[in-house]
Amino acid sequence: MTDDWELSLADETGRHFARQYGMPPMTGRVVGWLLLCDPAQQTIAELSEALHASRTAVTSAISTLEDWSWVQRSRAAGERVDRVRLDPQIWLRLIDDPAEYDALGALARRGLEAMSGESAERRARMEELVEFTEFLGERMPALAAEWRERLATLRGDRRP
Repeated sequence: MTDDWELSLADETGRHFARQYGMPPMTGRVVGWLLLCDPAQQTIAELSEALHASRTAVTSAISTLEDWSWVQRSRAAGERVDRVRLDPQIWLRLIDDPAEYDALGALARRGLEAMSGESAERRARMEELVEFTEFLGERMPALAAEWRERLATLRGDRRP
C-alpha cells in the first residue's frame, strides 16, 4: 500500500521532470517512485499499483526510460516478471557524457560554417554555443571525477 507522502512525492517528481525536461508526467512519476520505493526493484504491476496508474502508462514510461538508459530491467531465475530499477549510475552519466557535448558542439560548428557570410551579431549565438560545449567538454570530466569520489564516500565504497 502506498502512503500519501510517497504518492505525493512521486507526483511532484513527475511534475518537476515534465517542467524541467519535457518528460511526460508519468515518466517522471516512475522516476520519483523508483527513487523512494522499497525494494528498489519493482515490477510493472507493483509500479502500476503504487502510482494508481494503468500498466500501459507505466510500461510506456519504462520504455522511454530504457531508451534513455535511466532504468535497468532484470529477472531472477524462475520469475516470469521483469523488475525495474533506476540505473545506479544515472546521475553520473548525466554529467559524464562527452558525446552529448560533442554532438551539440558539432551541430553548432556546422551552423557557423553555414553562417560564414553572415554578420558577427547573427553568428554570436552560435559561437557562444560552440564555446559552451567546449567548456562543458573540458570541465565535466573533472566534475564527474569529483562526483565519483563523493559517491564512494557516501556509499562507503560499497556498490549497489
